Amino acid sequence: MWPFLLGIALAANGAVAAEPVTPGTADPDKVLRYVLIRPETGFDPAMSHDLYSAGVLQSIFETLYTYDYLASPARLVPLTAEALPEVSADGKTYTIRLKKGIYFADDAAFGGKRRELTMQDYVYAWQRLFDPRLRSPNMWIFDGKILGMQAWSKSLRDGKVNYDSPLAGLQLLDRYTLRVQLTQPDFNFVMMLAHQPSSPMAREVVEKYQDENGQVAAHPVGTGAYALSRWVRGSRITLLANPGYRGFIWNFKPGSDAVDSEIVARMHGKRMPQIGRIELSVIVEDQARWLSFQQDQIDLLQLEGGLAPQALDDGKLKPELAARGIYLSRGIDPEISYVFWNMRDPIVGGLSKEKIALRRAITMAHDSEREVDVVLNDQAKVLQYPIPPGVIGYDPDYRSSIRYAPKEANQLLDRFGYKVGADGWRTQPDGSPLLIRYSRLAEGFGKLTAETWKKTYESLRIRMSEDVRTFPAMLKADKECSLQTRTLGWGADYPDGDNFMQLFAGPNIGQNNSGCVAIPEFDALYAESQKMPAGPERDLLFHKMARLLEVYSPVMIGYARYRNMLAQPRVIGYKRNPLLYAEWLYLDIDKR
Repeated sequence: MWPFLLGIALAANGAVAAEPVTPGTADPDKVLRYVLIRPETGFDPAMSHDLYSAGVLQSIFETLYTYDYLASPARLVPLTAEALPEVSADGKTYTIRLKKGIYFADDAAFGGKRRELTMQDYVYAWQRLFDPRLRSPNMWIFDGKILGMQAWSKSLRDGKVNYDSPLAGLQLLDRYTLRVQLTQPDFNFVMMLAHQPSSPMAREVVEKYQDENGQVAAHPVGTGAYALSRWVRGSRITLLANPGYRGFIWNFKPGSDAVDSEIVARMHGKRMPQIGRIELSVIVEDQARWLSFQQDQIDLLQLEGGLAPQALDDGKLKPELAARGIYLSRGIDPEISYVFWNMRDPIVGGLSKEKIALRRAITMAHDSEREVDVVLNDQAKVLQYPIPPGVIGYDPDYRSSIRYAPKEANQLLDRFGYKVGADGWRTQPDGSPLLIRYSRLAEGFGKLTAETWKKTYESLRIRMSEDVRTFPAMLKADKECSLQTRTLGWGADYPDGDNFMQLFAGPNIGQNNSGCVAIPEFDALYAESQKMPAGPERDLLFHKMARLLEVYSPVMIGYARYRNMLAQPRVIGYKRNPLLYAEWLYLDIDKR
């Protein structure tokens, strides 16, 4: 397990070299082949919010801060910033200084000139998150936090201001210095500056390549180590090393893991990046991915639960694979998989007693342990709490008030008027048909998950139909709150419990609150928790919020999965990091 449990450390100096590195050190003959298990959605930081686009975004764009590759617990370090922010005594003013001499990758939008990164590019990117035309699903990272941003957004929509209008909360002191004024103290704000949506955007690029909706998903231009060379949507992505990238020296320090010392011995002092080309392929089906890895067509493979028996015995790599030099990096990811019921839906939504009883009964009738066993081959940990292991605020001793009790679940439905008709199926209290529409992805994992839920509904004598969608279509429907129910996974954007509790906050409807949960008591506690640093006082609020989710049952917390990553022998320096998705930035390839 990636050990964030003790909190997140802040480092004054990053792991990158202070001195510039000669650009163009990547070897064009070194190629890393990687597979995505779901299709990407695009490469505009304001709009992309899926795990499978994140690695490309981290390759092309650079946030002000990032996370140390090996540090344990997680360590926040400067990336394009000179140092961590200077924070005022009241916690509401952040002063951030940018390193000089960082340049965007060459692009026609710059008219043949080198384009230096400035703090204005960050200001512009953060304003884009609030552009009403974009309707960014990532607006939540700054929503209600930066002084004047909401008013600016409303005035932009009404045509009263533009991107050149001053904004009280974002003051440029010079080309390289930004003063941020917050509406209230925010102890997680600096972590937002390490999250991909806060990446800088060159205004010239957006204005040259934007589509009719103002997006630049197909033409990303950043300051990072790689540039997008080829994109066949939902199939193949090619990244080439950016020849103008300033580079860095690999000088990470080993953490507590014994493997770290081996990695450091092989990687220390190398000029990065080493790998000249990254080939990413989208392969949705488990067996196809496994066959490609077995045939040495893939260098790094995420071993989903369905494939675990092929490579693992009791969580350890099978001897025949280890004998080939293949190695495993394994641990529970800081994530939750949960089921939501749309709180605006006329059948499963609402806060009336009979609707709460329906959702509570379904939760009581579902055997999460069996789901983990059947669907995931035991490659997950059933959760009691909305905050997973490895995240600040996780409580290993918390126990949900809802237990697996299918008999009592049926009795609960009987009590609240969900009667069983002559055909053997339940109706709604008003006598109308009761049919639950469960949305799932088309591939094997989605099918198996739907089958377990169908058994749950049948045990309650409730009809269930399946709504099969593609991954991008599912994400769009989530944002629109148009699905009735589905299983959703959420991985940590930053290693703090706030990142998980915000999934159920009413103000985040239309962004990442996919079930349109709006519980006034929960929202009040969440707003209060955002003013607090991590600690026992905030943990108490998180407990109260978790209990409210149990009382109203808009969601059922499921499990956190193990991430099993297999690497071919030629891959040097790999270790899974749940917050860094562009692992190739820190790796080398043995060409022999």
